[in-house]
Amino acid sequence: MTLVEMGIPAVRSELPSLDGRPDTPFLVDRFGRVARDLRVSITEKCSLRCTYCMPEEGLPPIPRQELLTADEIVRLVSLAVRELGVREVRFTGGEPLMRRELEQIIAGCHAAVPDTPLAMTTNGVGLEHRVRKLAEAGLTRVNVSLDTIDRVDFTRLTRRDRLESVLNGIRAARDAGLAPVKVNAVLMRQNLAGAADLLAWCLAEECELRFIEEMPLDADHEWAREHMVTAADLLEVLGERFTLTPTARVDPSAPAEKWLVDGGPATVGIIATVTRKFCDSCDRTRLTADGMLRSCLFSDTEFDVRTALRAGADDDEVAELWRGAMWQKWAGHGIDAAGFVPPERTMGAIGG
Repeated sequence: MTLVEMGIPAVRSELPSLDGRPDTPFLVDRFGRVARDLRVSITEKCSLRCTYCMPEEGLPPIPRQELLTADEIVRLVSLAVRELGVREVRFTGGEPLMRRELEQIIAGCHAAVPDTPLAMTTNGVGLEHRVRKLAEAGLTRVNVSLDTIDRVDFTRLTRRDRLESVLNGIRAARDAGLAPVKVNAVLMRQNLAGAADLLAWCLAEECELRFIEEMPLDADHEWAREHMVTAADLLEVLGERFTLTPTARVDPSAPAEKWLVDGGPATVGIIATVTRKFCDSCDRTRLTADGMLRSCLFSDTEFDVRTALRAGADDDEVAELWRGAMWQKWAGHGIDAAGFVPPERTMGAIGG
């Protein structure tokens, strides 16, 4: 099996053009959007094998020398905040807890940009053993991926029997002061019937639950538009048990639409990436574990910042490369287009 078949593009793009770009330091694109939310993948490794994200055998390992080092990550995060207008940073994977230097990365970024929120998306396996040190290092928020609280369904979806570890990790994060813990659940036919149970559990544990429509980013390429569970499907199921009242979206770039649950104050969110896309307000920029800049989840146009760093590029040169990368951003993911082609990288290789 080749790297492309496993979800890692083999060919990187040339340096981006800045033709027509306005004179601004920020990460503006051709459609007037400005990227202020940075997602940093720090590893391709994962402790689970979720069917919508990873192949059963996992992704091919990235050679150690091709991974961005902790110091390189800190430098890029600092540059993004100081020079490019980034306001929030989230660390992803794979599974970021699989990176031995995670605490070092968090601490370095916190020291460099102490006023910038540092978040992490994790599957929660083993989080209970590291969350206090991560909080002490400067981590401010955590999102935990959890699609079901049924052990059998969890094991089938993740190909691992680690539900108890995930639940313990969520509670440990809450107790470490990272509340409110956000829980992300991918909507699938296999877990729709248990969606209300998951919401009830999150309400009891004082977590914020957000359901996410499944996207065509699975390694097995089994996603099909006609088979996916939509936000409307979910609302119908949850409505049989809870009274849901829609609320106004405060932040136009926030992907989740929210509903009050039984009058509030608790809410449940739905990120309807496919059926109610929010591409026109997207404010994200992405950095892969092997040092590639990506402007969109669904675009395989990448720009190699790792090579630039190691060739001695100064901060001004790196900043221009990043600005050019974002200037090339697509108008939208195009999932509904007749000629839509999923990206070569899967979600596990891009970072959530």
